[in-house]
Amino acid sequence: MASADKAAQRAELRAARARFVHGLTAVERARLETQAAAKLMPLIAGARVVAFYHAIGDEFGCAPAMAAAAAAGIRLALPHVHDRAGAMRFLHWAPGDRLDAGWRGLLQPVADSPTTRPDIVVTPLLGFDSSLQRLGQGAGFYDRAFADLPHVKKIGWGWSVQQLARIACDPWDVPLDAVVTEAGTIGG
Repeated sequence: MASADKAAQRAELRAARARFVHGLTAVERARLETQAAAKLMPLIAGARVVAFYHAIGDEFGCAPAMAAAAAAGIRLALPHVHDRAGAMRFLHWAPGDRLDAGWRGLLQPVADSPTTRPDIVVTPLLGFDSSLQRLGQGAGFYDRAFADLPHVKKIGWGWSVQQLARIACDPWDVPLDAVVTEAGTIGG
């Protein structure tokens, strides 16, 4: 599919996500994110390091999942991005560690935090389909990271309203191994 298809899908998915999230109370949103964390835990059991992200705006939040993983003894990592042209690094992070505002407001570990190689990456997404194709924001950070970490388990993390019948994809797009939403899990 052409880039125009991706742009149209991104616009459609941003609008659907905003409608859904803005219809939730803070308590409902926290409950749904906590339910999803419980669905995620079997998929990350036994992992040494799991990379998460700090949600921005309407993105599906990882806070309950990060807390559950840390309580299970799993080390955490977060992405660190300097600029659009640079590579995304995964840096060690633990609850309570300081976060800096990075590129486009991304909350990320301080730049001198230790680099780590995660076993599993929980990735944000704008959209996904049942064949586990992922549509991201369009900067390519996660696709490049997945190319550098070919054996990492890739788990999409999003709201169920972000599922489409078919995601526009290019040859360099890397499919996921699973997707977890508040409504359930695809793959595994």
